[in-house]
Amino acid sequence: MADTQQQVAIVGCGIIGKRHAATIAERPDAIVTALVDPDAAAREAVLAQLTEAGQPEPKQYDDLTAALSGSDISLVAICTPSGMHAEMAEQALKERKHVVVEKPIDVDLGRARRLGAAAARAAGQGVQLSVISQHRFDAGSAAIKEAIEAGRFGQLTSCVATVAWWRSDEYYASAGWRGTWAQDGGGALMNQGVHTADLVLWFMGRPVSIQAQALRAAHHAIEVEDTVVATITFENGAVGTLHATTAAFPGGRTRVSVHGTEGGAEVEDDRLSRLNVDGSTDEASVDVGDPGEHKAQYDNILTAIAAGNQPAITVQDGINALALVRAVYIASTLQRPVKFEDVLEGKYDDVEVSRGVGLPPS
Repeated sequence: MADTQQQVAIVGCGIIGKRHAATIAERPDAIVTALVDPDAAAREAVLAQLTEAGQPEPKQYDDLTAALSGSDISLVAICTPSGMHAEMAEQALKERKHVVVEKPIDVDLGRARRLGAAAARAAGQGVQLSVISQHRFDAGSAAIKEAIEAGRFGQLTSCVATVAWWRSDEYYASAGWRGTWAQDGGGALMNQGVHTADLVLWFMGRPVSIQAQALRAAHHAIEVEDTVVATITFENGAVGTLHATTAAFPGGRTRVSVHGTEGGAEVEDDRLSRLNVDGSTDEASVDVGDPGEHKAQYDNILTAIAAGNQPAITVQDGINALALVRAVYIASTLQRPVKFEDVLEGKYDDVEVSRGVGLPPS
């Protein structure tokens, strides 16, 4: 499939599906050939978006099986509710289609591991899978990663990550899957904060243990948490905090700060806002560029596929981010620290994490 225009099926025509469609419509090396969603109105909305952008009209399907047999497709973009991600991705891989999976990779670690095994088999046949983690391609995030790898922060000591957003009750009521364990897989951390959790892993390295507390602070009708705070220890000796909430009216900012013995940095709302390096108290320039968004990650994915290579974000990256989020929920449920490796390997797969999200004390 090298050196060809990728023929893309958008599976799930909601907000995220529209974003993928808009990104692909701007590219010469990809074209949307199929729209997949059981909701005809959702498909029509994406169709209108594409035709307005001057794109050819893709075929429409109720399900992925029909699309795979009825259209020319070389790449499948999975933009469905999170609990459907791994199953649909695996189906596409079996048909030897490249796959892009929106975050998170799934809500269930067992399914994510099976997808990892399927992706490994597919890679042996030249078929690639990547998980969306677009903030690794933001210029500010990349500058921090480069400084860490060059040792310009000295010894890493800690990180602080927060996602302080507001979501109304109407937001959760707007789709049946929102705020459910089965399809959303969690609340503020799994849905809104998984990208931030991924950045924490990218910057700080492998976690050792996690402690956490999750609750429904404001949205009592949903199943999942709207607020969670976790503390993490890392293999490099550093510690960190991870906070996510959709109960911060009217909506705050997303920040990740990294601290070391010779410097540190902060990204705020996807842009570099502070940078100190090499033991200097003078702040270095933060004018490093704009957020990359989905465009930058699609640049990487499509270039890699054309060259027959694995894209930068691997299935294991997606599994690790999911394992960190699950570790937070498990630690809150068990009310004790849990080891990241135990979660990753499946020791706690049978823990019913819904028990770990309560209401605030009265």
